[in-house]
Amino acid sequence: MEQDVNIKIIDRDGVAHDVLAPTDMAMNLMEVVRSYELAPEGTIGVCGGMAMCASCQCYVISETELPEMQDDEEAMLSEAFYVKDNSRLGCQIQITPEMEGLEVELAPES
Repeated sequence: MEQDVNIKIIDRDGVAHDVLAPTDMAMNLMEVVRSYELAPEGTIGVCGGMAMCASCQCYVISETELPEMQDDEEAMLSEAFYVKDNSRLGCQIQITPEMEGLEVELAPES
């Protein structure tokens, strides 16, 4: 049986939220942020999670091992604002048991 994982998300106001994210619903980090309403509606996941807008860009703070970045995510981040070395698109981070302890900060709205 799958379990929920603990994730810390720092919103765009700098407020830290400890959330439980399900691993059995094929959700990604962007969808978790939306479901907990940690960003105003219409400001995150604008493209619906297709790695085409960078509105779900976040900075990975923890040492959690993430899946390798795919070409479409890399291409989108190369055109995005406020990109850092630890930037990832939340829509491309699937919630799996390996995400336990993940800590991210939402990038500023572009």
